[in-house]
Order: sequence, then structure tokens, then C-alpha cells
Amino acid sequence: MRLKTSIWVAAYLRRCQTEGVFGAIRKKGAEEAGAVFVKVALMDGNAMLYAPAPQTVYDDSRPAERLFVPTAQQPVSEPSVEERLTKELRFDPDAWIVETEDRAGRHFLDLAKA
Repeated sequence: MRLKTSIWVAAYLRRCQTEGVFGAIRKKGAEEAGAVFVKVALMDGNAMLYAPAPQTVYDDSRPAERLFVPTAQQPVSEPSVEERLTKELRFDPDAWIVETEDRAGRHFLDLAKA
């Protein structure tokens, strides 16, 4: 059974805080099972966006795990990240958007194996 999204987001933001990284909920989604998108602002006009990994990458032995994939291999301009988030919210209005700010680009997420 997967942890409620609201609890996962609260724990994620706490983890960021303990590492000295500012983070906030920009858009609250469905409490139980909303998809989470994480924007990491690099404080130079660029950002990385992490989206939920496709279901096909999940390991059957760990189905409750939350995995993410970067939407680009390198940082992109913040306006292009915002454009992508707008499209995602049109498709899934129950999604969450969490934003962090870290010049080093640290994200503290579990990434899906390529």
C-alpha cells in the first residue's frame, strides 16, 4: 500500500529542510494519490523538473515506492519548466507541484533506473 501523497510531500519537504534546501508546495493535489511533480530551481534562471516514473519501471517487490524521472537531461529555462507544468495540470488537475531552490540542484528523490 502506497503512502498518501499528502504525507509523502510533507516528509519530502522535511527532508529538504533538514538538508538546508528551501521547499514549498506550489499546488496541492489529491490527498490520497495525486501525482507529484518536483521543480528544482537552480537560482540562475534554470531548473530541473522531475515527474513520476512510468508504472513499467516499478519493481514488483517494491510497488509502494515513489520513483521519479527527470524530464530533461540538463537544466532548462524556468519558463519552459512552467510551460510543461501548465500542460501537466491541464492533463491531471489533481497533480501536486512541489518546488525547491538549490544552486547545486540537489533533489533527494529516488530516480527510476534507466
